[in-house]
Amino acid sequence: MSSLNQDIKKKLSNLNVLEKIIAVNAVVFLLALILRFDFVWFELPSDFLKFIVKPWAIITYAFLHYDFLHLLFNMLWLYFLGRMFLNLFSYKMALNIYFLGAISGGLLFMLCYTLFPSVFGGDSRLLGASAAVRALLIFLCAYMPNQEMRFFTFNLKLWYIGAAIVILDVIGVFSGISNPETGNTGGNLAHLGGAFLGYFYAKQLIKGQDIGKDFERLMDSITNLFKASRKGPLKTVHKNKSKVGGYSKGDFEAFNNQKKIDVILDKIGKSGYDSLTSEEKEFLFKAGK
Repeated sequence: MSSLNQDIKKKLSNLNVLEKIIAVNAVVFLLALILRFDFVWFELPSDFLKFIVKPWAIITYAFLHYDFLHLLFNMLWLYFLGRMFLNLFSYKMALNIYFLGAISGGLLFMLCYTLFPSVFGGDSRLLGASAAVRALLIFLCAYMPNQEMRFFTFNLKLWYIGAAIVILDVIGVFSGISNPETGNTGGNLAHLGGAFLGYFYAKQLIKGQDIGKDFERLMDSITNLFKASRKGPLKTVHKNKSKVGGYSKGDFEAFNNQKKIDVILDKIGKSGYDSLTSEEKEFLFKAGK
């Protein structure tokens, strides 16, 4: 059993941060399926008064899926978007956009249902990672709109894909209003909230402003509260003659590669992805593997 636990821990440690989010979503789905239990206390209500008593729901709703296809499509999108995103940007920025997208989607959902109850109907609940995933997708579409993706036998620019998805979500909102029993009005509203966040984040980043930094600092401070300060036993340090100044040759190479990546990302931030040379694009792609 201990070897199995170690093997699981090793595999989890090798996952990137968005793949770990996929794993958490899968575990929560399996728990709900096995226990035949709805995590109502973690779903996001459309009523602000109900939300006040469970404010954590603005985050936790994005980890709940009761339908397998809902989970499957969201996680497939997150997997492929994550690979593209983390080749270009840091994992902390990915988390910023993901969680801020979930929050923006949830807020738009509650705002519309609260301000226009006669339009959007009665009490509703929101769940699923779609808004967070939309935020990542639209961020990429807005940040490098002319980047092409292979779609079956032809290439499509990212902004074409982003525009089509947003249009479908807008149609979905009006379709849900006219057919509330078959529509997904709340979900489509959340999609649009996440899409807006992703678009705004990208446009501000192009201008040199990372709007997620304050959120990142808040999350870091919350995380630090749960970290117990552990002092391990003193260790005997043996001098390694193969190292110079405490660094091995591999350490120096890793440092130089990271500096090169930082320069390329800075160039992307100032002039966009298309300003990179073919050598820089190839280096960035290999570094992301």
